Amino acid sequence: MILRWSPARRRRLLFGALYFAEGAPIGYLWVAVATRMRAAELPTEAIGRFLALIALPWAFKFLWAPAVDALRTDRFSFRGWAIAAQVVMAATLVPLTWLDLVADFDLVVACLLVHAAAAATQDVAIDALAIATVPDDERGRLNGAMQLGMILGRALFGGGALVAAVRLGDDAPVTLALVLVLVLAATILAVAVPAGAAPPSAPPSLREAHRVVVRLLSSRRTWWGLAFAALAGAGFEAVGAMTGAALIDAGATEEQAGAFELPRLAAMAIGALLGGAWADRRGSARAASSLLVLLTAAILVLAGLDVAGAAPAAWLAALTLVYLAIGAFTAASYALFMHLAEPRFAATQFSAWMGGTNLCESWAALTAGSLVGAVGYGRTFALLALAALPALLVARRLRGFTRPA
Repeated sequence: MILRWSPARRRRLLFGALYFAEGAPIGYLWVAVATRMRAAELPTEAIGRFLALIALPWAFKFLWAPAVDALRTDRFSFRGWAIAAQVVMAATLVPLTWLDLVADFDLVVACLLVHAAAAATQDVAIDALAIATVPDDERGRLNGAMQLGMILGRALFGGGALVAAVRLGDDAPVTLALVLVLVLAATILAVAVPAGAAPPSAPPSLREAHRVVVRLLSSRRTWWGLAFAALAGAGFEAVGAMTGAALIDAGATEEQAGAFELPRLAAMAIGALLGGAWADRRGSARAASSLLVLLTAAILVLAGLDVAGAAPAAWLAALTLVYLAIGAFTAASYALFMHLAEPRFAATQFSAWMGGTNLCESWAALTAGSLVGAVGYGRTFALLALAALPALLVARRLRGFTRPA
């Protein structure tokens, strides 16, 4: 049946599946591991530092993205880079089957830092493959499909992992299942993507990688895109980093916190599909700006309910709406970055912008973890949501770069 699908639908299925393999480890680390750390009574400051630290390789992946762009051959293309990264990701998760999250905290962090570096490299390669092989007029819907895959992976290995670990009384089976997902993703790449897909335009060369960096740093759109990426997600990254801890502090069990992942990520999935389609219709820059306003308003409502001590049902309903807006904004903003990318060095430039979103994730998690103890969850979310609003001014500047030449 899949063979009868149009090429566009098959591309969405392929990249959706690859993003599932990207989302699964993120859900496991940011939701399952972080929530279990809080349940083990690690302070929110330590959890915030942990999340900020493992986000750093994602933030600075543009530093080695030129190597992915330049050091390619017909046999070792973007596909080869992604497969190699997935092997390292799987290997660094295996020790978690016997390490204790609290007693072996430093060793756990060391393994996960290497894992994060490999995961960021995988992301560079997969995004570069998408930019090189997907037509412009499909990119909004493609990003919707990619975000849907990401969200499903996060749901299964975030909340699903929490529920499974509690019921099984052991994290090891969940960790091994995650390793299997990465092995399957590598197999899909090897089978579904030809070795020569997106071949290099020139022989591999470190000198060419240096030229890519110079062109990257001399482009104005690179810096405007980085400003948007580093600012726009502050509010929702704070909410995402602290949702598990907030639920635990509100009296929820680990299993209850995990069960919330289903409506949370279902809302993100619906939002991603709607946001991606809207970006194709309205233009990615305009769609991203409008959705940032909507997202900020939703976070402020959530913050107000938390400060007012609203009933848990009302707070959870508002939180679900926040995640609907997060999904829509994420798909639109990623489509914006794809449209902004200059063909001469699109993979590296796009990686720099995605690194900017991860830098935002890092500083927002660190700030949120520090503020929660002083002002509470609601005020923390409100402050960081308002801190994202200057990105609207940046988005106006970006519209000029997305117009046809």
